[in-house]
Amino acid sequence: MARAEKQWHLLPSDPTATNRLAGTARVSSVVAQLLINRGVRDAAAARRFLETPLGGLLPPMALPGVRDAADRIARAITDKRRICVYGDYDVDGVTGTSVLLRILGKLGADVQFHVPLRLSEGYGLNSERLRDLQRSGVSMVVSVDCGIASLAEAQVARDIGLELIITDHHEMKIGLDGPILPLASVLVHPRLPAPEPYPFGDLSGAGVAFKLAWAVAQRACGSERVPAEMRELLLDAVGLAALGLVADVVPLRDENRIFVRHGLERIRTNPSTGLKALLDASGVKPDQVLTSEDVGFKLAPRLNAAGRLGCASFAVELLTTTSGVKAVQLAQQLEAMNSDRQAHERKYTQAAKEMVEEQFANDPAIVVGSTDWHPGVVGIVASRLVDYFGKPALVIAIQPNEAVATGSARSVPGFALHTALVACDDVLEGHGGHAAAAGFKVRPERIPALRDRFNAYVTSHYPGGAPAQQLTLDAEVPLSAITFGLLKDLDKLEPYGAANPKPKFLASGLKVEGARLIGTGEVQRHMDFRVRQGETTIRCVAWGMADRLEELMSSNGDCCLAFTPKINEWKGYKKIELQVIDLKPGKMVSLV
Repeated sequence: MARAEKQWHLLPSDPTATNRLAGTARVSSVVAQLLINRGVRDAAAARRFLETPLGGLLPPMALPGVRDAADRIARAITDKRRICVYGDYDVDGVTGTSVLLRILGKLGADVQFHVPLRLSEGYGLNSERLRDLQRSGVSMVVSVDCGIASLAEAQVARDIGLELIITDHHEMKIGLDGPILPLASVLVHPRLPAPEPYPFGDLSGAGVAFKLAWAVAQRACGSERVPAEMRELLLDAVGLAALGLVADVVPLRDENRIFVRHGLERIRTNPSTGLKALLDASGVKPDQVLTSEDVGFKLAPRLNAAGRLGCASFAVELLTTTSGVKAVQLAQQLEAMNSDRQAHERKYTQAAKEMVEEQFANDPAIVVGSTDWHPGVVGIVASRLVDYFGKPALVIAIQPNEAVATGSARSVPGFALHTALVACDDVLEGHGGHAAAAGFKVRPERIPALRDRFNAYVTSHYPGGAPAQQLTLDAEVPLSAITFGLLKDLDKLEPYGAANPKPKFLASGLKVEGARLIGTGEVQRHMDFRVRQGETTIRCVAWGMADRLEELMSSNGDCCLAFTPKINEWKGYKKIELQVIDLKPGKMVSLV
């Protein structure tokens, strides 16, 4: 079975609206068009989007639950009670945990942290671990990026006398009469029902943790304006929150956009000891502008690798250490884990593709499992399969001698995974998640039944087969228009991410020249070629598309490209390249 072909959708242009916004907002027509594509249509909204001042962050006390939580934590510090910050094991969780640890530590708190082991403890609060913490002398637990759905675990905390403060941003459990909330001492959540709802409900776990840390600092200092030393620590915390926001793929608008823009600049200009070691290990140069793409492809995978293959506490230790020697050691450990994760991912993805093509090519969905696969990597493999085949995918890690296997699910747009898994409830041991991604447990002997049930559900949802994936393009541009001036204009829209994707352009009527495969070592996984349009020739790089060389040349070298332009700098020399997102053979492309 071949790679699923994407349909290209070119967003409509309205020259009148574009020119009007360009004039009133004083931006180029290209930036105006991109702003309109992102729902920004008037000059005031454009200024808010482009300027994103740090002062635009809402005051922390506006967040539901923060005032009560800050009061309780400040009293616990004064009373010298032992506090445990209990975070999730992904980047959003470990960065939020680090934010609270650094602020509470500065305020003199008796504070420790716990990040659960993915395999043995699972996601979120764990009842047995809460009991262990209480027995060890902890009297207050503050969750980060988890807990809003932990109804049973919150009851355990209450029963054993733990003061539990839950901070989270995930979906609440919903009953007939609305949200079913855990019986914690305090809940801090941007979408909590409140007399005055919080104006921005899309904060990440690290963003929520930052607001609480800021409020605790204000409460402890007795003023909304905190001392200079504490302000510097909070600016560091903006950087940590930015990492969590980008990694968790929350919409980069409103407060999130402020966090990321100012946080990335803080990391670039004044990184903490641990972040400096992480930047060095990731190959990010000290003088380069740090982008959300750097976070997504360089920093976040290294921080995530700890939770996937080992213990996420390494990541928290790196982000909170003040020892340069320890920071370098931890960064090297994360680097090794990430290399291991990449090798696993490539191996598993290839094996899974072959399994689908040989055994399940005609199924409407993908359900595959293996005893060779690590549970911490199957979510990434599921994403790769969805991207390649254009079908919902369930990927299962079957652990030898374990009665229950662990699976991850990823979806195509418009297909709600959590609803689909409810339809498979009786063949599963448990499941949770949302429309695009989910996790589940299944007994190995029931995987065939799960495959049948899931395929049947997908067939009922898509009687004619799953629709082709769409690739949305911002505008068609001639190669001659791709200049350093254009790229400087595009920089105004940074940071990119969810709800503000990197601009994707279309170029048609191209002629390929000098196509070749490139890569490191023996594996050549990428393509390098040049395209010509009229008098303009430009280099293109197609990452991970080595298998498409024959397709690229199949129409006598005529092709159309979906791409994003970037500047490649080598030994002080700068040139513009196209990063290929997708390609179509032929002089023209059919658009939807």
